[in-house]
Amino acid sequence: MTKTWLTPLMLAAALAVGGATSTLAADAIGEWARPGGSSKIRISACGGALCGKLIWLKNPRNDTANPDPAKRTRPLLGVQIVRSMKPTNKTNQWKGKVYNAEDGKTYTGFIQMPSANKMKLEGCVMGGLICKGETWTRIK
Repeated sequence: MTKTWLTPLMLAAALAVGGATSTLAADAIGEWARPGGSSKIRISACGGALCGKLIWLKNPRNDTANPDPAKRTRPLLGVQIVRSMKPTNKTNQWKGKVYNAEDGKTYTGFIQMPSANKMKLEGCVMGGLICKGETWTRIK
């Protein structure tokens, strides 16, 4: 008799844990505007991670700073600038890669969610010792 109610209880607990993980991972999913309004990105799920691509630029341009000469003529719109962000041990934080189109470099990156409508996006060097970032605002 104990076995009869224990199985549904364990299933409910597993679903609750799985649901909590999905909710945390979904917090950053949406559309975000850069401070000053020069660009917008869409963060979405890609596999078991988060990714983000440029969906709007105030002044559209090509990826002229890219280290690959073959990519310097491609438009920046649609370029994935946030890559492979996976949850860290900290609540509402993900770690992956961030492409900076202004200097053509890819950095270790972090997403942090200080609130539901604010997302801090950082790029770091030297193993995370020196980081620079901005707080983006949710638009969708």
